[in-house]
Amino acid sequence: MSELQTRALAQDAPASGGFAIVPDDEVELGRPTRAIYVGWGGTLEVELLSSETITFHNLPDGALLPVRARKVLEATTAASLVGLY
Repeated sequence: MSELQTRALAQDAPASGGFAIVPDDEVELGRPTRAIYVGWGGTLEVELLSSETITFHNLPDGALLPVRARKVLEATTAASLVGLY
C-alpha cells in the first residue's frame, strides 16, 4: 500500500470511497459516513456517531449531506442513498 492509502484522512478531506445504503433500524453501516448522497429526495432519518437520531425532511433529489452516520433508519423515504467515507 502507498502512504496515501495508509494515512488517516483529515475531518475536512473529501470522500475516498462509497457504498450503497439500505435503511435498517438494527444493522449499523459497514463504516461511518462522511456524507450521504440522496439520489431520490424525501425524508432521511439517521443515527449519528453520537447516538443521536436526526431527521431531515423534504430533501431534494441529489442532496449531499455532510453527516457522520452509523445507521440509516427504516423511517427514511428517500432512496438511492450512497454513503461516502
